[in-house]
Amino acid sequence: MLRYFKVDLHIHTCLSPCADLRMSPRKITAEAMKKSMDVIAICDHNSAENIAAVQAAAETQGVVVLPGMEVCTREEAHVLAIFEDVGPALKLQELVYRNLQGENDPEAFGLQVIVNGNDEVEGFQDRLLIGAADLSVEEAVSYIHHLDGIAIASHVDRESYSVIGQLGFIPVDLEFDALELSKNISYAEARKRFAEYNRYQFIKNSDAHFLDDIGESATEYLLEGASLGEIRKALRNVDGRKVQTA
Repeated sequence: MLRYFKVDLHIHTCLSPCADLRMSPRKITAEAMKKSMDVIAICDHNSAENIAAVQAAAETQGVVVLPGMEVCTREEAHVLAIFEDVGPALKLQELVYRNLQGENDPEAFGLQVIVNGNDEVEGFQDRLLIGAADLSVEEAVSYIHHLDGIAIASHVDRESYSVIGQLGFIPVDLEFDALELSKNISYAEARKRFAEYNRYQFIKNSDAHFLDDIGESATEYLLEGASLGEIRKALRNVDGRKVQTA
């Protein structure tokens, strides 16, 4: 039976240097439950190292945690990658790490904290996660699809770190599964402003860097169950699955 699921596919943890240090697995999952979220995705900048910890913390919370990542491409455009399982996310991480230069400066950019499911600190990531990987947008999207993930253009209405903001347009052969809108623009406004991209599905996520932001800009999906496969169907409007954008 189909029902609506409340979904937020863009949440950062304390591993992202620009995120609040309180963005720990237990706190994230507790806040997601407080906001009545059914599905969330962890999408730290250029890394997947805290996904398993959030999934472990969610085991007793009743919220499904999908593995993800927010890749910063060579063009400094952000692309969300969402997967069903952790394995493909870690394979994407291997590719990104091989193409990511620089070392993090905690005083300039913030700590990059690796934690476990009990919110205990296990270490710190020294790579410059806030930086851009030497991968083009096309290469990133292609590899995400190769790993059977979905690729979403992050916050396309923003001037900085979005595909449209960085390139000025979305190449016609770039096969995004959806375009993400920030909380600063309505669906109606987006359809007018980005009329040439109405072939894509628009969705909203919180891009949460702070606990209070989780679920504040989310999307309802008509699904049979809480899985990436079901979300993929909704993004394609097949088998009665759909995205609620009213």
